[in-house]
Amino acid sequence: MGSGQVTSSVSPEFQGKHVTVAGLGVSGVPAAKVLHARGALVTVVNDGDDARAREQAAELEALGVTVRLGDGATLPAGTELIVTAPGWKPDKPLFLAAAEAGVPVWGDVELAWRLRGPDAAPWLAVTGTNGKTTTVQMLASILTAAGLRTAAVGNIGVSLLDAVLGDERYDVLAVELSSYQLHWAPSLRAHSAAVLNLAPDHLDWHGSMEAYAADKGRIYEGNRVACVYNVADKLTEDLVRQADVEEGCRAIGFTLGTPGPSQLGVVDGILVDRAFVENRHKNAQELAEVSDVNPPAPHNIANALAAAALARAFGVPATAVRDGLRSFTPDAHRIAHVADVDGVAYIDDSKATNTHAAEASLASYESIVWIAGGLAKGATFDELVAKSAPRLRGVVLIGADRALIRDALARHAPEVPVVDLDRTDTGAMLAAVQEARRLAVEGDTVLLAPACASMDMFANYNQRGDAFAQAVRELGA
Repeated sequence: MGSGQVTSSVSPEFQGKHVTVAGLGVSGVPAAKVLHARGALVTVVNDGDDARAREQAAELEALGVTVRLGDGATLPAGTELIVTAPGWKPDKPLFLAAAEAGVPVWGDVELAWRLRGPDAAPWLAVTGTNGKTTTVQMLASILTAAGLRTAAVGNIGVSLLDAVLGDERYDVLAVELSSYQLHWAPSLRAHSAAVLNLAPDHLDWHGSMEAYAADKGRIYEGNRVACVYNVADKLTEDLVRQADVEEGCRAIGFTLGTPGPSQLGVVDGILVDRAFVENRHKNAQELAEVSDVNPPAPHNIANALAAAALARAFGVPATAVRDGLRSFTPDAHRIAHVADVDGVAYIDDSKATNTHAAEASLASYESIVWIAGGLAKGATFDELVAKSAPRLRGVVLIGADRALIRDALARHAPEVPVVDLDRTDTGAMLAAVQEARRLAVEGDTVLLAPACASMDMFANYNQRGDAFAQAVRELGA
């Protein structure tokens, strides 16, 4: 079922119920349609009143849905339930009014979870500060290689409502969940789930690191088979310890080192499983070679191990892990090799929009000319620069908050040459790549891993990565 094709199936849970949908957009419009089709009396409220919002409002009003544009703060009279877009902050006046009135708030993920049929496909769920999309796509590839009907859904851009209510019958779903989505999904109970890593991000939304971590940790609640955590990130293991899971659910670690019992890890270039095998204290199952992971950067091997752990928790054979990883192709702008020019490799990791992702990217190469900068989103760069300094041949800085990185470089890597590009026009990326070429020597890697968001100069990280790739192609020409 596409979001534009909602079949009417009145359900007692929603028949005649006054439901307010907060926000139009990717999740709000499908939610409003689904609820209306099930007999709810739906009012949509939306902060914005632009051309796109008016177009979406007209589509919903034609169905009989009430839409209020330009006022997302006031709780409509008689509201019995709010279904919110995931990005709406918990401290908005609408939610404070709802709390005072005792009105529950669900996200679109919660709505999808509650609307699943009795024979619905179980969810294998993934969250983390970085690596979610890649891990979920790897997981879907492994499940497909095992002959299972599956889809990569959720925060990855495919609506969970569409997946749950559509005509397609799935054996299992690979579900990417953001901290925003988890915050508004109190009754979600996955078959198995993984938290890949935790680093400060979206703290303006959550209010604190503790609240951010707690929302990520919700993914483990009620897990039936496995809670997968990162051995190198103690915070993820702490979240497993705090979770209320079903009897018999196991904690399964993944590590880039030699795995202990109940862990997956790496031995002599082989991904191995010591969790889902007979006599795990003595035995290990070979799953794949490191060279089967594309690209075989350390953080991406960690993603592959997490995906393998979830697949193995679902009973997938070892051969499917290998075949699924071999057939997986990562999305653009994730440590993507663009070209070699004069013996220098040019790598596009425009998706590294925070310091945690940039640190993983920088750790993948030995001698780097780093292109960095953009919108810092409140981040600090001292720890990133201090850890990465020994690998830096030079740095080219772009974007609105580049001074924050420049100051960190002055403190922790004063000997590294820095080019500070004070321009935001369309030719800025070509200039950055030309400066990087001037600093690089044969055998180096020129790495776009900005550690910042892109919206000061580009529409999104995709456009930034495309600009980098185009600039590299002009060098090569």
